[in-house]
Amino acid sequence: MNESDQDKTGWVEVLVQVPCGWGELMAEVLAAGPCRSAVIGGDDLPEPEAGREWVRSALALAEDSVEARSTICSALRNLAETAGIDELRGLEPGFREIPDEDWSGAWRKSWRPFRVGSLCVVTPDWDGELRAGERRLALIPGGTFGTGRHATTRTCMRLIQERVKAGDRVLDIGTGTGILAVTSALFGAASAIGFDIDPASRPAAREIARENGVAERCEFRHGGFEVLDEDDFEFDALLANLYSDLIQLHAVELSARLRTGGWFAVSGCPIHHLAPTRTSLEAVGLSVTEVHARGRWNTLEGYKS
Repeated sequence: MNESDQDKTGWVEVLVQVPCGWGELMAEVLAAGPCRSAVIGGDDLPEPEAGREWVRSALALAEDSVEARSTICSALRNLAETAGIDELRGLEPGFREIPDEDWSGAWRKSWRPFRVGSLCVVTPDWDGELRAGERRLALIPGGTFGTGRHATTRTCMRLIQERVKAGDRVLDIGTGTGILAVTSALFGAASAIGFDIDPASRPAAREIARENGVAERCEFRHGGFEVLDEDDFEFDALLANLYSDLIQLHAVELSARLRTGGWFAVSGCPIHHLAPTRTSLEAVGLSVTEVHARGRWNTLEGYKS
């Protein structure tokens, strides 16, 4: 990049039409880089095709290049291959230059609080009132990951509310912004460790933990299972909101980290991956007691026998 490129201000908007129900996952993919954040929909966009929704992101104009755009296109292709979902194949992003603006601020304006069980999920500056018995979970729009609205995340958040007990040790695999670890701490977990291979995960998760007053009970690490040490066993609860092929690949590691009798929730499993994912878990002593279906996604719940 030359000096004149570095002086450019403004943004290149990235627009993708995806099948309804896949917006949150696509937003996560786009926001992982080189884009800065992603949001679903927008009042200023044309009506999407039937059965589809817009996902929009932004690339800093100073960082726009043939290589950057190629990286984005490759990420979309890789998503379809990794997830094994035919309807995600052939998605093509559109690019258009837009005026200089605070992209995170634009997303903040479009945010609407939502509820999951007894959690009210809001932004830090939300000034509304909680309902009786509710707890507040503040998320920060404009980050590198999803907003907590995805079906897999919401199902895991409900299970945490039902299952986490005071004093539990929780392991959150593929933690992203740490939403599940932070939720666990809000509902009484004594400690929650989350790790993710994305380098942007750790600072984002730490910020959300601080915002929700549970930083002292949440620890976040960058990397895969190798970042766990000899003391990181015998967890009371294990959470893994991942692609189902990764759950199958790492089933042995999942089981090794959970204490006998401890419970687990693994999500991100489309219906056509349900049987092999269940088989891989039960082969390593993780008994599936219930499958929670939400749209096309399944979350497997159970315990270590």
